[in-house]
Amino acid sequence: MKDVVKYSLSKESVINVKLTLNGIKEADRWENAGIKLPLYSVEQVVEETRKNPVWVHFGAGNIFRIFIGGLVDCLITKGEMKKGITCAETFDFDVIDKVYKPYDNLSLAVTLNADGSMDKRVIGSVTESIKAQTNIPEEWNRLKKVFTNPGLQMVSFTITEKGYTLKNSEGAYFSSVQEDIESGLKSPKTVMAIICALLYERFKAGKYPLAVVSMDNCSHNGEKLQNSVLTIAKEWKKRKFVDDDFIEYLLDEKDVSFPWSMIDKITPRPADSVYKELKKLGVENMDPIITSKKTYIAPYVNAESSQYLVIEDQFPNGRPPLEKAGVYMTDRDTVNKVERMKVTTCLNPLHTALAVYGCILGYTLIADEMKDRELNKLVQEIGIVEGMPVVTDPGILSPKDFVDEVIKTRIPNPFMPDTPQRIATDTSQKVGIRYGETIKAYVEKYGNAKKLVAIPLAIAGWCRYLLGVKDDGKTFECSADPMLTELMAMMDGIKLGKPETYQGQLRKILSNESIFGINLYEAGIGEKVEKMFLEEIEGTGAVRRTLSRYMK
Repeated sequence: MKDVVKYSLSKESVINVKLTLNGIKEADRWENAGIKLPLYSVEQVVEETRKNPVWVHFGAGNIFRIFIGGLVDCLITKGEMKKGITCAETFDFDVIDKVYKPYDNLSLAVTLNADGSMDKRVIGSVTESIKAQTNIPEEWNRLKKVFTNPGLQMVSFTITEKGYTLKNSEGAYFSSVQEDIESGLKSPKTVMAIICALLYERFKAGKYPLAVVSMDNCSHNGEKLQNSVLTIAKEWKKRKFVDDDFIEYLLDEKDVSFPWSMIDKITPRPADSVYKELKKLGVENMDPIITSKKTYIAPYVNAESSQYLVIEDQFPNGRPPLEKAGVYMTDRDTVNKVERMKVTTCLNPLHTALAVYGCILGYTLIADEMKDRELNKLVQEIGIVEGMPVVTDPGILSPKDFVDEVIKTRIPNPFMPDTPQRIATDTSQKVGIRYGETIKAYVEKYGNAKKLVAIPLAIAGWCRYLLGVKDDGKTFECSADPMLTELMAMMDGIKLGKPETYQGQLRKILSNESIFGINLYEAGIGEKVEKMFLEEIEGTGAVRRTLSRYMK
């Protein structure tokens, strides 16, 4: 038996390894560091995939790298796939330049277990990273080549809810979208116009079939994606950039399908504890970065072990055997029930409540908030007491077991460095899904939503958060949100400690159906939210007192 050279972890020993295709050839060193390497030839997979891609994904962020990339890595390892996945980025191009290209598209995946242990492996399934920029011909032409390959089976997305939004709260197209509508196929810049243009290339090449799969956390995500793509296409048709045949192609699910899905895996920003561990083990160049677009990312990705992906099995050009990597392949109705269970009841609304109140109360770790009596009670009330009466059991996953795992194991995991500040990002794009759907279900079931308490308290907390002032009176910076400037302007004039400065500023927000999906006053809880908000601005400490009053 060949002797395996062991490397000491002492400072004197040379054990450094690099996350590159050449670097992972030093297999003994990676083994000594306790990091698993791909059990296949990454170079061979890269070559096969470039010639005949089967899967392209938009959204180069952390959940893609560790979850979607991890699924494909698993399938290649099992011999169920011979090709990897092509990644494209439409928003933050620093990600491609700083954490993909320098590392030959490899990622170091770190799973943070509840017992404090870390499982570490290199993922080699992402074979190519492309900037979806029309002003870089080689990048754009490469994407077009991928899309016109007859063997391409699916395009997937993790671009967040705002990626599908074309209009502002007033119902007008965002200026960037309007520019893409007017300029047509020449040089699209917004993500939905980019996708529509690439689908048109596929249509022209031979009307090849394709599945276009949203994997973002939003209700009816496939429908949202389809509507946005069709909106762009129909606007282009009005201007004679495309014709009726292209619209028919997009509408015929035998040609182009838009499967619905539900995805779930908590993937926080890069943890300093993980960085220190990797540095100690001798892995070079693992420094986290904050991009110019405020993306927190690193060559490594840290996440919890729990993960769920449920996809409607509608793939007109075939698909990878995803079920062999633990993906639930099912029908649309089941996907809708699972997604609704998770996004509107069992996880996301709890996260949003912890996010806004965590920022106000000065927390920097979500897990620590679960030690807070009132906040722990708040999430239990939102998920178990108020959510369960209107949740539908999807059959393949138990809502009770799911929410129990979330509240008792997943969110309290002290080794998950997730922050309320991260989760508070884009809250205006989330509240309609995370709370509005349950509110609408109460209206449908009971005639109004007046019996709700915890959900109105969470909404009041979000409004209080928009003041950018902590409960102790100190200011803080609100997380990025496409409506932040507009919403904070609506709050103008409200002063902490001076309830009399409230002159109905919330009414425009709470009655906005494009935010909540329903007019909260018509649902019977607008006034309740206003009352709770007024209690929370009475002075310093008022937020804590309000939480204690309602979460006894």
